[in-house]
Amino acid sequence: MYRDPQRLGKRGRPRLVPTPGVGLTQAVKHRCGGKVVRIEVHQVLGQPLECPYAVHEERLNGVLRDRLNCLTRKTHAFAHAFAKDEQTWDAAVVLCVFEGNWLRAHPALGEAANGLPNGRRYRRRSPAMAMGLTNHVWGWEEFLTYRHCHYSKG
Repeated sequence: MYRDPQRLGKRGRPRLVPTPGVGLTQAVKHRCGGKVVRIEVHQVLGQPLECPYAVHEERLNGVLRDRLNCLTRKTHAFAHAFAKDEQTWDAAVVLCVFEGNWLRAHPALGEAANGLPNGRRYRRRSPAMAMGLTNHVWGWEEFLTYRHCHYSKG
């Protein structure tokens, strides 16, 4: 929200005018016995969104803060210097996102399977496995020794 520029210099408080391109969504949770049974989404301002929930962005922000010290505190001298180098910063963020999608199994993505060792009922899967990009959870050694660039002679 910003102040109406046509009212500047006039008596009284300028009216608030919606900022173009900015929206506001309200999620109303209905509970029964302390459990959420229904969620209503109301578009208060702006155009309705396809996915009004910010859970995916917040999860990514939390993962990055958890794994990259330079996002947690500005008092770490090394982290502060580290964040100033754009190439190092980009590499660290990409590596962190890759690690979360390929090298770590996510508990919510387990797949029911028979014949697993130790009496387990669910096969551990990474997000990359759930999307069908790979058939196993990668390890650091595999990632570091994988030939990323393949050239064909022709």
